[in-house]
Amino acid sequence: MKEDNLKPISPRLIPKRMLSLDAFSQWLGIEIVEVREGYCKVKMTVRKEMLNSMKKAHGGITYSLADTAFGFATNTYGNKAVSIETSINHIEALEEGDVIIAESDVKSQKNKLGFYIVEVKKENQLVALFKGVTYKTSAKWE
Repeated sequence: MKEDNLKPISPRLIPKRMLSLDAFSQWLGIEIVEVREGYCKVKMTVRKEMLNSMKKAHGGITYSLADTAFGFATNTYGNKAVSIETSINHIEALEEGDVIIAESDVKSQKNKLGFYIVEVKKENQLVALFKGVTYKTSAKWE
């Protein structure tokens, strides 16, 4: 069956579909909190196996949470979107048991390119700031 004959999935359901297909984000324990077009909020708890040699969360953990929120938000327009550039600033160290929340919000969505900011927080404290650019493909989510 050709992809253009398939019924597109509701944009609000796309992050749930993506999470169901993403073994790494599932291993991280990521949960979807809120979704709307161009926006996604996710959360997770830092576990012992996520700590580095200094007993702090590995930087890749914060990055991965932010990247997941970013990826989910960019795909809420119904088309499959992929990242083409990302960066992160680590502001505060995290410890085992910390619950962190990442909120990805679109700042500009043009025809093909999207620009997003993701704030990662522990309680109300900013612990990381992630920036990303995406490319929206013509392929639809089904």
